[in-house]
Amino acid sequence: MTDSSSAPDGRADSIDDDLEWLPLDDGETIVWADGPDRRTLVPAFVVGVPLAIVLIGILIIVGEYLRVTNTHYVVTDRALYRKTGVFSRDVKRIEHEKVQDISYSQSALGNVFGYGTVEVSTAGGAGVELSFKSVPDPRAVQRLISDRIERDHRDESGQRAKGDVLEEILAELRAIRTSLEEDGRDDRRDDFEWASGDDARSGNDEPIDDGASPRHD
Repeated sequence: MTDSSSAPDGRADSIDDDLEWLPLDDGETIVWADGPDRRTLVPAFVVGVPLAIVLIGILIIVGEYLRVTNTHYVVTDRALYRKTGVFSRDVKRIEHEKVQDISYSQSALGNVFGYGTVEVSTAGGAGVELSFKSVPDPRAVQRLISDRIERDHRDESGQRAKGDVLEEILAELRAIRTSLEEDGRDDRRDDFEWASGDDARSGNDEPIDDGASPRHD
């Protein structure tokens, strides 16, 4: 399922057919999907066209084109995905709760054409764990990912707060029940002691039979 309403110029609808590789969980929704900006092919054409006469240039152009068109980046409501590879397939997935830092950068050429690289670091990871290279409008992509992760953190904090309140209520109910059970045991103990005392007093009031018969003159 794709939700492209919040995607910053993403081509989510146009590349849905190319996302058969995406291992979505049940209920997981695509927020944004895109790939490298096609203008990144310009350097390959600049180098490859003059060398096309010796076929090397054609290989350069075709190789770069296949690399760009077979690279996909996806943001869902649960995780970030990157798929690369032409003949093979490499899929990288990072869940939102593991993301610690998000940054973006642009080269001189990327600054002119409006594309750049978004880099994602995770808690406990060594450096950049995932990068979206040559994406259009990298600042908007970074903002989209940050907003989505912050929303997830707020929802998680709210759920924990509700859980804490419920746990406190249950603890109070358990304490009340324990107190009532102790009061009930104390009342039964008092009733038993009171009944035992009455029996003892009743026994003391009975006449004592010493076995002697009354004397008649």
